[in-house]
Amino acid sequence: MTANKTPLNSTDSDLIDRFLESVWMESGLSQNSLAAYRSDLEIAARQLQLQGGQLLTANKPQLVAFLAVRNKSVNARSGARTLSSLRRFYRWLLREDLISVDPSGDIDPPSIGRSLPSTLTEEEIERLLAAPDESNLGLRDRAMFELLYASGLRVSELISLEIGQINTEVGVIKVVGKGNKERLVPVGEIALKSIKLYLDTARGELCRNTKSAALFITKRGQGMSRQAFWQNIKRYAIIAGITSPVSPHTLRHAFATHLLNHGADLRTLQMMLGHSDLSTTQIYTHVAKARLQALHKEHHPRG
Repeated sequence: MTANKTPLNSTDSDLIDRFLESVWMESGLSQNSLAAYRSDLEIAARQLQLQGGQLLTANKPQLVAFLAVRNKSVNARSGARTLSSLRRFYRWLLREDLISVDPSGDIDPPSIGRSLPSTLTEEEIERLLAAPDESNLGLRDRAMFELLYASGLRVSELISLEIGQINTEVGVIKVVGKGNKERLVPVGEIALKSIKLYLDTARGELCRNTKSAALFITKRGQGMSRQAFWQNIKRYAIIAGITSPVSPHTLRHAFATHLLNHGADLRTLQMMLGHSDLSTTQIYTHVAKARLQALHKEHHPRG
């Protein structure tokens, strides 16, 4: 029997459920984060069962053996996430006095090369923002793109926005981010103009007889899904003649990189992006540095 088909024993299954309920109450994690924890822990539990063990009684050699197998089938980032899930799980077991020693505590994570987030040039952004037409759906899509680029929202934050979260007079939106943390994000005049045009002319016709609270809605009058928005942005990238890979996160990266290139400081950027840790924001200094190095090499006589 393979690990994927091995049924979880009741002890492991119960512990995983209790752990997820605990971290949800403590941190207010999203359903995606909780699902990732569950997946990692269930994979570990099934593999340990095949070795004659279980999560509660696993020791360090057993976990190392599991991670060695796991790291052969996934990339380093996924392997590191699996170890992170196990560490948080075993810290919870310790706190609950269910174990006396954390078997994951001093296991070294796989080495992860720090990759620079892909982004677009300012000229490519302009082409992308100009790609939607003047139809109701085109006005909606341009407003979404303008807002995403103006505010650096995560796509999950963008599609979950409700009308009451945006103040078009003041020019700010109230965003509910990871861990249900709220932040106020300023919106530029161009994005506000696009949003107002969409609200005044397109949204009412898209709503028809529905009463959706979502700011951005589909032609059926319902809130948009992540998948639908992903497909939209890929389609408009083709229209704009952009050959590099484009995703909703690309606009978030472009927002951060272009702000830094034009003199924004990291602390301000951290607040706008909703990062809890400044070290997460610092990746963008590498992007800006790479851009400056390229400009220096191209334009300086001794570059």
